[in-house]
Formats: sequence, C-alpha cells, structure tokens
Amino acid sequence: MKTAVLIPALNEAGNIARVIADIPPHVEALVVVIDNGSSDATPQTARNAGATVLHEPLRGYGRACLKGINYLQQLPPGQQPDVVVFIDGDYSDYPAEMPLLLQPILLGQAELVVGSRVLGKRQKGALTPQQRFGNWLATQILRTLYGAVYTDLGPFRAIRWQTLQSLNMQDLNFGWTVEMQLKAAKAKVKSIEVPVSYRPRSWGRSKVSGTVKGSFMAGYIILKTLFKHR
Repeated sequence: MKTAVLIPALNEAGNIARVIADIPPHVEALVVVIDNGSSDATPQTARNAGATVLHEPLRGYGRACLKGINYLQQLPPGQQPDVVVFIDGDYSDYPAEMPLLLQPILLGQAELVVGSRVLGKRQKGALTPQQRFGNWLATQILRTLYGAVYTDLGPFRAIRWQTLQSLNMQDLNFGWTVEMQLKAAKAKVKSIEVPVSYRPRSWGRSKVSGTVKGSFMAGYIILKTLFKHR
C-alpha cells in the first residue's frame, strides 16, 4: 500500500525529528508535516528530517489536517496514497507501532483503524485525569447517538484514502477526531480499534491538556461536534 503520514505540528522543534525517525522504514511513507504557525524551528527541523513541510498559519488542529488532505488531493492520481496515517508531532504516540494500524486495512478487515491509548500500555502521567474523563464521556455519547463503539478519540489513526475523502471532513479544531469517528459510523464504514502505547511528552507543553483553558475548550468543541452532527 502507498502510505502517507500527516503530522500536524505547532512548536514541536524538540520532538518532530524523533517522530519522523521512528516511522518504520518498511512502511515507505510519504511524510508530510503541516506546520500550524510555529514560532520555533519546527518547519526546518522537519525538513531536515526528510519530511515534506506545508504551512498553515491559521491555528487549528483540523485546519492543519485539512491542509494535508488538500496537498494529497493535488498529487497526480498515480502518486496519491492508498492509506493515510495521522499522528501528532509531540512524540507521545509510538510511530514504530504504525504497522499495527496498517495491518487491518491491508488485510481488508477495516477501513478506519483508531489507535486506543485506553486499551494499550500507558506510561504514568501520559493521560491526565481530564483526558481520561473526556474520552470516557465522548465515547459514551458516540455509542448512544451513533452506535459507534470506541474507547478513545486518539489522534494516532489510519484510514483508507478513498474513505477519508468520502467523509468530507470539515472541523477546523479539536473536533476533528470525533468528527471522523461519528461520520464513519453514520456511513457504516468498517472501523476497529487497536491498542497503542502512549507516553508523556518529553519536550514542550501540550496545547490541549497543558492548561485548564485548553482542556476545557477542547472538551467543549468535542461535545459540540458530537451533537451538531446528530
């Protein structure tokens, strides 16, 4: 499978090279880092590590992801990917576990594979209490409103390129992951979770869980997205 890896990044100069370096060589992926208005050396560091770097100066997690999707759509048909992997640039996920997400798609068992930090091995402090509660609440609402059974809204995920395009993703912020999962449920896309490992970031501060305001705003946007599409 031709694979593209999209990595939204904001001020991740201390992490982004390690994320890129840990992508398994046999995946042979097109690695695209979408710089979301960094004030540090994130773009140059990513470029030096071998990634294609795009610039999206308007802040927003979903906006950065959409920038990456638009880039892939502009590629000649023969160069477009079969599968797209999303992973954050903070080195909290383990890029080496990418084959765990790709294998079910390769075997025809799923079109969307979400890496579950809840089911996997987590280092102490990797998921804050507010993250755990937010995940639990959002996944319960997903099950109630859309019949989608998940344990996590984790950003580490893989999806068939054609399926991704059919979902018509639109969220510009932190509702991106839950929008993908609920739209997949509504479209009856075959989706599964696989356990993935998770660790605390070793450099910098999280834009979501790093502050009370960030956690509150992310939670509000996720809940708003869940009910809006209902």
